[in-house]
Amino acid sequence: MNTSKPTDAADADESRFQFGKNWHAFLGSLDEDRVEQAIRSLRELLGDSLEDKRFLDLGSGSGLFSLAAHRLGADVVSVDYDDDSVDCTNHLRRTFANDSDRWVVKQGSALDEDQMASFGEFDVVYSWGVLHHTGDLWRAIEVAARCVRTDGRFVLSIYNDQGSASRRWLRIKQIYNASPRPLRPAWAAAVASVYEAKFALARLRHGRNPLPFADWKAKRLDRGMSAWHDWVDWVGGLPFEVAGPDAIVEYLTRRGFETQQIKRIGKGWGCNEFVFRRLRL
Repeated sequence: MNTSKPTDAADADESRFQFGKNWHAFLGSLDEDRVEQAIRSLRELLGDSLEDKRFLDLGSGSGLFSLAAHRLGADVVSVDYDDDSVDCTNHLRRTFANDSDRWVVKQGSALDEDQMASFGEFDVVYSWGVLHHTGDLWRAIEVAARCVRTDGRFVLSIYNDQGSASRRWLRIKQIYNASPRPLRPAWAAAVASVYEAKFALARLRHGRNPLPFADWKAKRLDRGMSAWHDWVDWVGGLPFEVAGPDAIVEYLTRRGFETQQIKRIGKGWGCNEFVFRRLRL
């Protein structure tokens, strides 16, 4: 497979957040406890065994959830556009799965229709917080959905559309990526500090401990992620698109899917979370 990037894609990469660099940093804190948390998260989300199921991790990032699916018995195909993310996923495959032949890692794009079709159909297509970073959200959803076999599931999370607040976040992300690299952690820390202070005041108003440690622990328990690396990903992540949950549901319903689970965040920022089942091709 030809994984080289055309010139226009290479130019576009100049304004992209380097997700893989962030994941490389995250791997330094990865341990068996985080892997077990990721396994529990997948099991709770999907509700049954993945034994002998085909699992596409589209936008594998660190490779943590590919590893979790592999541990649950799936035949895993991990795909990421970012070279460093591919390296991260391969590192986990070598380190934790002994180069298993039931786990394949590829560089690729959710927008490459021919490449995506070449992977075949899957029992689970899992794309968590990824397709809104492709630069063409709706086409990415369309192409990814074609990989779900009948009665298979499409699991995704997509940034919520907050209107003007989403436009502010776009500007925050643009400032991060336009800044010299040595200054980017400081910008991420500054933005995170402002919002963590707001969260602390909200907790205090509701009679809770204002310190963030319980929320950070909950994030780790939910998906095995670290609070800092999640903040860097959020503050820096470009491209950046948003969609309301009803728009996602309507789009996939028209393409033969039914909604099995949906976690809405209302007017908040972050991602709405979905599990769809394919009724027909």
